[in-house]
Amino acid sequence: MLQGKKILLGITGGIAAYKTTFLVRLLIKAGAEVKVILTESAGSFVSPLTLATLSKNPVITSFVQEENNATDWNNHVELGLWADLMIIAPATANTLSKMAHGTCDNFLLATYLSAKCPVFFAPAMDLDMYAHPSTKTSIDKILSFGNLLIPAAHGELASGLVGEGRMAEPEAIIQCLLDYLSKGLPLSGKKVMITAGPTYEAIDPVRFIGNHASGKMGFALAEAAAAQGASVVLITGPSALELEHSNTELKRVTSADEMYKEAHAHFEDMDYVICAAAVADYRPKEVATEKIKKKDTSLVLDLVKNQDILASLGEIKKDQFLVGFALETENELENAKKKLKSKNLDAIVLNSLKDKGAGFGGNTNKITYIDKNNAIIAFELKTKAEVASDIWNEILSTEHA
Repeated sequence: MLQGKKILLGITGGIAAYKTTFLVRLLIKAGAEVKVILTESAGSFVSPLTLATLSKNPVITSFVQEENNATDWNNHVELGLWADLMIIAPATANTLSKMAHGTCDNFLLATYLSAKCPVFFAPAMDLDMYAHPSTKTSIDKILSFGNLLIPAAHGELASGLVGEGRMAEPEAIIQCLLDYLSKGLPLSGKKVMITAGPTYEAIDPVRFIGNHASGKMGFALAEAAAAQGASVVLITGPSALELEHSNTELKRVTSADEMYKEAHAHFEDMDYVICAAAVADYRPKEVATEKIKKKDTSLVLDLVKNQDILASLGEIKKDQFLVGFALETENELENAKKKLKSKNLDAIVLNSLKDKGAGFGGNTNKITYIDKNNAIIAFELKTKAEVASDIWNEILSTEHA
């Protein structure tokens, strides 16, 4: 959600200013464009050169800038209009008072008064200063202007005292931004669980029964859900993929039994569940404790059936919207419709291995979405990220139909 966002960071003179180097790094990593304003006193706590290097933009400290024997004017109005979001962190007691009363004696405050975007402020000061009635009055007045508070945390302070007044950690500040941006998104406040990838069923300590699933489709579905405001739990079998979105939680498993247990541990709290994993139908009845030596010309394995994760969730579902995947090679639509009904699903996504570019391993997929009323929507070959977006669009339109 921060990808491409223009973020203006104002830093004032408090010891917590050192944390802003980590904050800038996280913002840049999330895909944001960052510009930094330092007050004169803030430069005593954090280096403009460090912040300029991390943000990849010059750091502004005053209205005029001397460079190469030339004087440039920093336009606070233009900068205030440029930003999609503004953060003032740390916001000292002095700066809070000035923000509350419209005092404009430095470039940061002039830019704050010119900003048209949402403004977040993260107070930082000693506990008695934070608890002082004047500070509380300043914060209340700033909030009345429509600005957004990132509350100070409880912890050890620069004075050595322990209490409230510590600036929120960079990760907490990022989360406040994400929470704000997620409001109004289709899946805001919703919980989503997705299964992805293959499962590996051990034969011995070295060998296993598995399949070619990469997990790419499930990971794309998880990223798409998080981008639309959801809190996502992704349960994946063996896969080298990682999740980028901060609103996601990754649970790694190996076997079908482990995936079954993990899925049931989270299912009750979920609003939406998509089972995109390619779970092994069978596992060896006995797992050798030592590597099986090559002796005979053939090897016979006694296989037993794994529990059907999707069907077991369908049996206990209440208000969850449950979606399954069907990978078929023959009688595709008929088999998918049977699974839709027999497993008590709200929708099923059909893949056919006969379609070029669909199935395991690749970056594209071609699907057919079937809802519980047997309405069929076929899509063209697309990237898995685009397919994930199509699936979520259909889920949301089906649910609200």
